[in-house]
Amino acid sequence: MAKKKVLFVCATGVATSTVVEEKVIEYCKEHGIEADFDQRNVASIGQIGEDFDLIVSTCQVTSQVSTPIVNGLPILTGFGDAAVYAKIAEILTA
Repeated sequence: MAKKKVLFVCATGVATSTVVEEKVIEYCKEHGIEADFDQRNVASIGQIGEDFDLIVSTCQVTSQVSTPIVNGLPILTGFGDAAVYAKIAEILTA
């Protein structure tokens, strides 16, 4: 099975998506989930979103794509993050 591809986005593609990406990469390593990761600004979803298996966003997404989008804010705050990690794992291991 090919590696899944995960796109992390925030308003600028720099700050909050970096923190969430680092935490998700660590989670995936700890749980034996192999994936490729990329990070961009939210405006890029319209052009490249369909190329990914999962999008993790820390801001509002207005682009319409068939790729599943997970709200990454709980990973930043630590409130409700277990459910988000579980959803990410479910998508990446399906």
